[in-house]
Amino acid sequence: MLFPKKVKHRKWQTTRRNPKKGGVETRGTEISFGSYGLKATTGARIRSNQIESARKVLARSVSKVGKIWIRIFPDRPYTAKPAEVGMGKGKGDPQGYSFEVRPGRVLFEIDGVEEKVAREALRKAGTKLPVKTRIVTRV
Repeated sequence: MLFPKKVKHRKWQTTRRNPKKGGVETRGTEISFGSYGLKATTGARIRSNQIESARKVLARSVSKVGKIWIRIFPDRPYTAKPAEVGMGKGKGDPQGYSFEVRPGRVLFEIDGVEEKVAREALRKAGTKLPVKTRIVTRV
C-alpha cells in the first residue's frame, strides 16, 4: 500500500467541505501519460488500500503488455478510535493515509492495450473506489 516516507504532522485537522464553494478540481484534470483514464465525477477521500485494490485490478487485466499510471498519492493521515470507546479522551490514533479527491481529477491512466480491454479494466477499477467515475480518452 502507498504511504509517505515521512510526514510533518502525525494528525491533521478535518477540513470543511462545502460543495457550493469551488468543489471542483483544477489540477490533474487532463490525461497526461496514457491513452485512457479514469476520472472522478464526485468527491470523496480514497484510502491507500482502495487505491491498491484498484491498482491490482488494472495490473491483472493489463498484464505485461500495458502500462499503468497512478495519478494520486495518499498523504493525508486519517485517525480512528477503537470500537466501543466513549466520547472524549482525545483524538484517535492514526490508522492510515488517504487522498482527498474532488470532481474532475484523473485517478488512473492506462496505455498499451486495445480500447475494449482498457475500458473494461478501468470500469472494474472504478467499482473498487468510493467515488463515481467516468472513463476518458486522450483527444
